[in-house]
Amino acid sequence: MRDGEQTPGVSLTPEEKLLIAKRLDEIGVDVIEAGFAAASEGEMEAVKLIAKEGLKAEICSFARGVKGDIDAALKSEVDSIFLVIPSSDIHIKHKLKKNRDEVLKLTEECVEYAKDHGLIVEFGPEDATRSDLGFLKEMIKVSLSSGADRVTPPDTVGVLTPERTYEFFSDLKKTFPNTVLGAHCHNDFGLAVANTLAALRAGVEEAHVTINGLGERAGNAALEEVVVALKLQYNVNISIKTDLLYVTSLLVSRLTGVPIQPNKAIVGENAFAHESGIHTHAILSEPSTYEAIPPEIVGRTRRFVVGKHAGAHGVMAVLEEMGLNPSENQLREILLRVKALGDKGKRVTDADLRAIAESVIGIPQIRPIKLEELTVVTGDHVTPTASVRLNVNGKILIEAATGVGPVDAAMNAIRKAVATIEPIRLEEYHVNAITGGTNAVVEVIVRLSRGDRVITAMGAHEDIVMASVEAMISGMNLLMSNNNRFKSKDF
Repeated sequence: MRDGEQTPGVSLTPEEKLLIAKRLDEIGVDVIEAGFAAASEGEMEAVKLIAKEGLKAEICSFARGVKGDIDAALKSEVDSIFLVIPSSDIHIKHKLKKNRDEVLKLTEECVEYAKDHGLIVEFGPEDATRSDLGFLKEMIKVSLSSGADRVTPPDTVGVLTPERTYEFFSDLKKTFPNTVLGAHCHNDFGLAVANTLAALRAGVEEAHVTINGLGERAGNAALEEVVVALKLQYNVNISIKTDLLYVTSLLVSRLTGVPIQPNKAIVGENAFAHESGIHTHAILSEPSTYEAIPPEIVGRTRRFVVGKHAGAHGVMAVLEEMGLNPSENQLREILLRVKALGDKGKRVTDADLRAIAESVIGIPQIRPIKLEELTVVTGDHVTPTASVRLNVNGKILIEAATGVGPVDAAMNAIRKAVATIEPIRLEEYHVNAITGGTNAVVEVIVRLSRGDRVITAMGAHEDIVMASVEAMISGMNLLMSNNNRFKSKDF
């Protein structure tokens, strides 16, 4: 968690860090590096809050080779520290401004001090992969003789390749066969996950990972990718509850404010989404034709996307999910209209598809939710507040809510009103300006979920609040007008 929070622009409150720690503990993480207790009062509070929660996982604090850092860790009541002291000449000279002998002495003193005060010590010779191998081994030897429990030599700037990683850790494992070794890989060359797996193949017992691959610069090895690769590619029996990976990923993304790239493995929006007609036809017959990972293993469901690449089988599957059953000729016309929209560069949302299908089939548009009134108050000395009046199947619902801005307040008010009838969750929110200038038409696309059903909808308006509300209500109408559930086990 500590390295993940070091992602530029990310800053979590103690309560938010506790939420993430509890979820990590729930999915089966063995050691949670809760933070850097010496960094600030707030960080000390967060680490202590997690340490006192009574979680099953070992709670760890980062510490430099400074006794004050170790004292801060002790004050936070953690079980262990990740004691990081530079081992490469470039770090020793330019960061520490010491010589090798002084670094060895510092290592000995800090490890002994931490052990004397009852801490588990995981020693991290920083920038190990750019260090002189002989000196690195000497440093590790000193840490072990001083009482270190584990050793994790970080690939601090991500310079390893899988081949070099295997050689590096195989060598260290031969030199220190009875030592628990860990791998801490950064993703500067996009190889963090591959390097972590190579290290584990070489005999390493522990892997440092982050949810969604968050971390400094290009990030760290992603927990979800390492775990699923171990389970499915290497047949390793691991304790991580993989069915909770997706909800954990969403939690971290929401709290950190860092969106998940759509094409990210395992947890990206497109990881189990299919548009191509060739693919959807095959998947409807046998999912493994185009899915190496069963989505349910990681808490996902597969999703068919409509667009210019879509085929009749995929579009029909989505329509059936909506409870619509067009004839062959109607399906052909629906597909033509979908492709025409796609050819114009437009993203075809689920709400768009339903509107097209209802028009072609001749079904009157039934919208359970109608907006009757929306009032939003905002300003530099006013808490953004929205009140909304909705007509839901003839029943008038009135609610009010606050938010961080007018859009947030309006969305919260609508969700609050509808939640009394149907719990619907906003998964993603995107804004695009279609035209230029301050009077630009704004396009808002939302992704909403109800249970295991996920849909997309769009709103366009000169007012960003109204565009957001249109998208939100359009999506909610789609979810509420369809009682069918589309599950991967159905095909």
